[in-house]
Amino acid sequence: MKKIHVLLGLLTLLFLLVACGKSEEKDVVKVGIRSSELKTWEYIKEQAAKEDLELVLVTFSAQFDPNQALAEDEVDINAFQHVAYLNLFNTNNDTDLQAIGTTIMAPIGLYSNKYSSLADIKEGAKIAVPNDTSNWGRALLLLQEYNLLTVSDDFDGNGGEDRIKDNPKNLTLLPVDGATTPRVMEDADFAVINNGVAVEAGLLLKDAIIHENETAKPFINVIVAKAEDKDNTILKQVVDIYQREDTADFIQEISKGNYIPVKMSLEELASWKKFYSY
Repeated sequence: MKKIHVLLGLLTLLFLLVACGKSEEKDVVKVGIRSSELKTWEYIKEQAAKEDLELVLVTFSAQFDPNQALAEDEVDINAFQHVAYLNLFNTNNDTDLQAIGTTIMAPIGLYSNKYSSLADIKEGAKIAVPNDTSNWGRALLLLQEYNLLTVSDDFDGNGGEDRIKDNPKNLTLLPVDGATTPRVMEDADFAVINNGVAVEAGLLLKDAIIHENETAKPFINVIVAKAEDKDNTILKQVVDIYQREDTADFIQEISKGNYIPVKMSLEELASWKKFYSY
């Protein structure tokens, strides 16, 4: 009889240990990021832990695309790209990765060492632009947004001289390697510079004469998941944490205003397809 009581006691203890273990289990989400996003995601990881949600941050170098890792189930979500890049990846790789929430915009801007306002852009002004087709196209859209030129009717988001429909000021666009655009300002009147390149050159968004805003929807960054996970409640929880006001304040503080936090519905974000087809 004593042995039976001991056995029952051991079984009860085992049950309690298993139950306790289960109660302490956390949901785990692997997040693929670039190093430039590490500080933000470390903050989000801390906030998630308060809600029994564990984020494992997987940082990828420039040599490996986090989309490939997501497609191969190495991560559950990723956060490093804008909508246009995501769409191109899906088209080129026959994948169906989907945006599940917006994060930030890292706007490109028009900078100059010689001039300080839009009114200074005179007839025949020389403007350096990144020479890769994606960012060249992005530069054209920025200039169009401020009525400096008009892109062609069949514009597909990629740049080139033939993508300009109307150039009323006869602006001279000088395509150069994107990494050299800050240095080219010495020879040109203006330069369209990518956000990261500008920061490396000591330029902040507030130094730009003009820059992208949330109307440039294809270039808003997003959190991305596989199509079958787009309605996953745990992943939506991660999006919610990212889009909170305190996260936005943190991002603006650490980026010195260079990143613009964006909280936009997926329906509104998708409206960019009415105007651009990548």
